Amino acid sequence: MFESLLFTMGTLLLGWLAFGAIYQFIGAFAGLFYKNETVGANLLDPSLPMIRVFIPAYREDAIILNTVRQVMVSNYSNKQFEVLVIADGLRADTVKSLHNAGAKVLEVQFEKSTKSKALNSALNIPLERHYDIAVVLDADNAPSPDFFMRVAMRFNKGTKALQGRRVHKPSDATLALLDAASEDANNHILCRGARALGFSARLAGSGMAFEYDLFATAMADIDAIGGFDKALEGTLIRQGICIEYDELAIVFDEKVSNASAFSRQRGRWIAAQFHYCSQFLPQATKALFLHGNLDFFVKALQMALPPRLLAPGILAIGAVVSGMAGSSLAFWWLFFFLLNMLVFALALPFWIFQKQYWKVWMNIPRVFFAALWALFQIPKARRVFMVTPKTGTH
Repeated sequence: MFESLLFTMGTLLLGWLAFGAIYQFIGAFAGLFYKNETVGANLLDPSLPMIRVFIPAYREDAIILNTVRQVMVSNYSNKQFEVLVIADGLRADTVKSLHNAGAKVLEVQFEKSTKSKALNSALNIPLERHYDIAVVLDADNAPSPDFFMRVAMRFNKGTKALQGRRVHKPSDATLALLDAASEDANNHILCRGARALGFSARLAGSGMAFEYDLFATAMADIDAIGGFDKALEGTLIRQGICIEYDELAIVFDEKVSNASAFSRQRGRWIAAQFHYCSQFLPQATKALFLHGNLDFFVKALQMALPPRLLAPGILAIGAVVSGMAGSSLAFWWLFFFLLNMLVFALALPFWIFQKQYWKVWMNIPRVFFAALWALFQIPKARRVFMVTPKTGTH
């Protein structure tokens, strides 16, 4: 009976990992055929939409001023552009420097700080003027000079929600390079692949743009401790809003460079993913059969994916153990391990395979155990907002 129970549990685990491998293979393969939409960029265009940039900053004194300065060097018209820093726990001298740099600052204080609370506080302030587009950046982001122009041109063509391409800031730290490669794989599978198949791109938490009123309305119902972007994804797609992707609308993003920060970050992400999977999957199934909303159903399935950094390790262990035990499932453990490896080959950026990055591959076991430890961070991530520390050195 015990052996039968182990076989059943192993079969269920294999089924979940197989689902993840197949889903991601489809996205990785489709991503090869993605074509980015071309847009014009007329800096003198009188119809430039008014953009409001939201930057939530929770105790980010070390980096927020530099971020605002980089945002301000955009080639977008400063008459059609406003930067609002939501200052949660920033020092008085930092707030003064932000004002001097040309940003507006909203100082907030919460018993339990979250991004959704910060954004909603800013959105609830009576407006002094009309805004067409809301852009959300992280306190460590550095948008490329033409980022806002590309966003504006896409929205002038009818886009309502857009995810830009997050690219890693230069770093020699091994873990940061692995994190960067993982981000590129996400872009390929969940943005390029999804859009090539006609589905919505994922939201990444920053480098995002929305029709202003749509964003304000959607955020009003979101009070997430972590993963507000996942809640926002589901809310928009459930309404039939397609999330577009523009890989030339680039935002540079700092990646984590130590194992403890990596585990906290992944724990927060996994907790949010599984929470919204349980919330959205029943709704998406109903919406599929009653309204034909396939996009919402596909997005809900995406939130059920096994963690990408854990899946190949577990499949490899399963293949070895089942093979040694003479299990009838040994072939399938090996098959889906190899399929998972093919996903990585298709989705990972070319640079990670170059000779000078051999040290990155040597740290794969370390990353596997850091991702495994992230599972133990899930209970905490469900209770409190776990901030990923930034160095501000890039």
